[in-house]
Amino acid sequence: MSATPKNPVSPESPENPANPVAARESTFAALRDQLHQAAATFAGGPDALEDILLGMVDDVDRAVREPLEIFPVCHHSPASALAMARRLREKQPKVVYLELCEDMAPLLTELRNCRLPVAVQAFASEVEGFPPEWAPLSVVAPITEASAEYQAIAYALDTPGVELVLVDRSSDHVFQWDSRGERAPEPAEDGTDGAGGAGDGTALHGEAVGVEIGDLRPRFAELEEHLLRHGKVRHWSEWWHQYVELPLGGGDHQTYRQVMLLIGSLFRRLAPGDASRVRVDEDRERYMWTRMREHLAATGTDPEDCLYVCGAFHAASRVEEFGVHGTGTFEISPRSATTWQYGLIPSSHAAIEAQFGLAAGSVSIAATEWAKSLRRTRVRPYRLEGQAGTKKSRAKQTAVPAVSALSAVPAATDKLSGFLRRPPVLDALDEAELLGWSVDIVRAARRNGYLASTADAIAVFETSILLAGMRDRAKPTPYDFQDAAVTCIEKDAVPGRRDVRRLVEIMMGGDRIGQVGYDSLPPLARDVHDRLEPLGLKLQQRGVRRALLDMASRPELRACSDVLWMLRRLLPQGAARTVMGERGLGERSIQESWDLALGTHQRALIELGYEGVSIEQVLEQRLRRAAYAPQATAATVLEAVEDATLYLGGRRLADELGTRALEVLASERSVDGAPEVLRRVRRLLGYYRTSEPVLPPWIESFVKAGYAHYCTLLPTAFTDEDATAGQVAAMLGFLFSMESLALSLGCDRAQLELAVAQSHPEDPSKTALLWAAQVQLGILSREQLRARCDELLANPLVVPAYPRYLSGFVHALEPVPGLADVVVEAVSNAFGRLPDAVLLPWLPTLISTLRSGAADLAPLLIREAGRIFPARLAALDAWVPPWRAPAPAPVHRAGRAGEEIRRGAVLPPAYPAAFDAVAELLGCEDAWAPAAVPAAPAGVALLPAYPATCDAVAELLGCEDAWAPAGPPPAGGAALLSRHPEAATALESLLANG
Repeated sequence: MSATPKNPVSPESPENPANPVAARESTFAALRDQLHQAAATFAGGPDALEDILLGMVDDVDRAVREPLEIFPVCHHSPASALAMARRLREKQPKVVYLELCEDMAPLLTELRNCRLPVAVQAFASEVEGFPPEWAPLSVVAPITEASAEYQAIAYALDTPGVELVLVDRSSDHVFQWDSRGERAPEPAEDGTDGAGGAGDGTALHGEAVGVEIGDLRPRFAELEEHLLRHGKVRHWSEWWHQYVELPLGGGDHQTYRQVMLLIGSLFRRLAPGDASRVRVDEDRERYMWTRMREHLAATGTDPEDCLYVCGAFHAASRVEEFGVHGTGTFEISPRSATTWQYGLIPSSHAAIEAQFGLAAGSVSIAATEWAKSLRRTRVRPYRLEGQAGTKKSRAKQTAVPAVSALSAVPAATDKLSGFLRRPPVLDALDEAELLGWSVDIVRAARRNGYLASTADAIAVFETSILLAGMRDRAKPTPYDFQDAAVTCIEKDAVPGRRDVRRLVEIMMGGDRIGQVGYDSLPPLARDVHDRLEPLGLKLQQRGVRRALLDMASRPELRACSDVLWMLRRLLPQGAARTVMGERGLGERSIQESWDLALGTHQRALIELGYEGVSIEQVLEQRLRRAAYAPQATAATVLEAVEDATLYLGGRRLADELGTRALEVLASERSVDGAPEVLRRVRRLLGYYRTSEPVLPPWIESFVKAGYAHYCTLLPTAFTDEDATAGQVAAMLGFLFSMESLALSLGCDRAQLELAVAQSHPEDPSKTALLWAAQVQLGILSREQLRARCDELLANPLVVPAYPRYLSGFVHALEPVPGLADVVVEAVSNAFGRLPDAVLLPWLPTLISTLRSGAADLAPLLIREAGRIFPARLAALDAWVPPWRAPAPAPVHRAGRAGEEIRRGAVLPPAYPAAFDAVAELLGCEDAWAPAAVPAAPAGVALLPAYPATCDAVAELLGCEDAWAPAGPPPAGGAALLSRHPEAATALESLLANG
């Protein structure tokens, strides 16, 4: 049995949606006539202006007549959120289509565990199908409570029987359609870069691509300039607040829809012809309508029971796929092979403003207006059950009732004509509110160092009213009050960290920063908080927390220390900062102090969770990625080896990365990383020699290969203009310091000698390095080196380049530290011999050269100078440099009667002071005997008593004489006696006492 409606709609009736012409003429006929007359009056006849004006009406009519109700919104608009809450309670839709990346749907249920604002994020650290330089990829969609999107999400998730469907392109398609490099990020309205900002909250989104849900801003620069100039406002956010937010805040649903559709159509028709951006916008609209039609066909849902929430710009779409009866067919391309990770990250008002080019403080002002609108209109908003940071809702959601299709959508009537003809409603001045603002800003200014008083509060009050009157409004807006406060309180200089404009933003609501709850964190972040629980700190809260670790009394804190050191390595600077304690190869502190700000850097910790399930896994992956990167050098791979040994322990990963370092070193053809390679190899060798019974095979192979590698590159590096003196010195340092190990592994020293012989540098600093290498190899004596330095000082043509020679000598202290006294002598001779006319001009060059090129070697030079020069100023006048002191007179040491001191007999008279010092160390108190009175050495009794011991000592000292067959002991240990009578005496004393 079928039911017949009482008043059937005829196909020719204007109320029939199937008759769009008749409907258009009946609904907006009056408005079309008025716009036609206006176009003819202002333009003098039909032209493009009439097409634009009448086309806007057609766009509104088309969207209003669509069976699937379209709800246009603006990004983070309190008026849109208020209208959304009202419409949801009236219509009670069963399906809500939302303009948001469809692959982010599973995350929306986690919003109840977070404190808004937060952002839904899609993250990919490794990309496939995109250029490698794009990595990592990140897409965020920030959500605040004062947004229509959150109202729709809260309604759909907490109301039984309601389905929420995300219909916008996926995160993968965002980058498939993105023209990176062709489109630069738009600057913020206050003139600052969109990626930066004053506070730390602006960086919460990082470099992510934002999904502009409901973005509504004119893309025609002349139109925006015209609106700002005639609206007497500074930026777009203020214009929107004054001319859209306030008039629509108390309007009915039909008025709100038609006005938003009209604005979206205006901005769309006046958008510039950016082909790439227009193509992306139209593809998004085709994508969304295709997804909605697929869902309607699959579920059989009546379009009258659905609500489509999208930006007003997309609501006035003109693509063929528009509507449930669209004719176009759009093929959605498959996603790439990139693996995406999803999560929630904290957001803030400043981050939203910086990312989407809004004026500073506009989102905070919108949040304040949202709270005021709720109190004024008594609209009950939707909030997720258990939402952190919100009051618990007393009203319990019930299932969606069955609503008749004819009563669900009211008949479309022309609301635009009345709205456009109605003069703006001037709100009455709220003196109490404005007075409270004035008092609060003066109080905040005094706390921040301004000399503000009650008179300033009165001036701000009166100036706000004056500015509002000049801008044709009776009630000062927050923007008028901000300008008045800056005019009356701001001085020439800002005494504190915040200026008056920032103080007004804080007073109006501040930069509210969201927080992701523990249950919504990825497994890695939860694991970090669990492992740091013994510290007893609230690490999820923002701000810095001081952690004191005493591992001596509480050994269980060593595990916390390991976690903190890895976090310090992985997270940005400031997330985990050491106050006391250090960790190096073979070094562990027993007490540590940390400043932790994990709550402030929650986004970075969450993004670590996209890379692995534990921080050890993430650290290992990053070390491998750095070691196997195409641009990896031997120095970077050795750094990865050191970090693997330091933070992860064990030998598996370190040995693997060490083998990789050997491969990279063999493929290098430059010496750019030689200083870093030398430092890290020395540290690793020192660690393995003290902690391991034998050296790992990879480091032995590295030293052997490095010795041959640097010997091969040495002649080229000496003549290469791009190679610095420090790099050549590091090569020589590697060759000389690793020489003993390399020779024991089978290397040939002749290779180094040939490399030095083939080196012919032209640069003065490298020439000095070559001389130092020749001294170390024994090719050049120290006396010859001193003579060459004297020749340089004596040549007037070489004197201007002498600082560069000195720079080379200072760098030579790295491979040949024993030349420190020669370098001190060279510098001292320059200061002592050169006249002031020559010395003073190149003295700044000398200082700058030493500071920039050899800052780490200067302490060795200063220490040697402190050893040579007198410690007191009074002794300087009588002081004689050692290199100018006369040779001491020969002094003969007493020996056996009638015998000459053999072989080393020339040493005692040449260096009596050294022999006296050795005798004193050995406890020998005998004085030098006169040369004419020889005496028998005191240690003669040792020879017959301990012949084996004397033979052993003689062998160590290089004495090759054998014992005589008979008579007194002239042979064997006699050579020992002849050379070192004090040593024999000391041995006799030691054996007698033992």
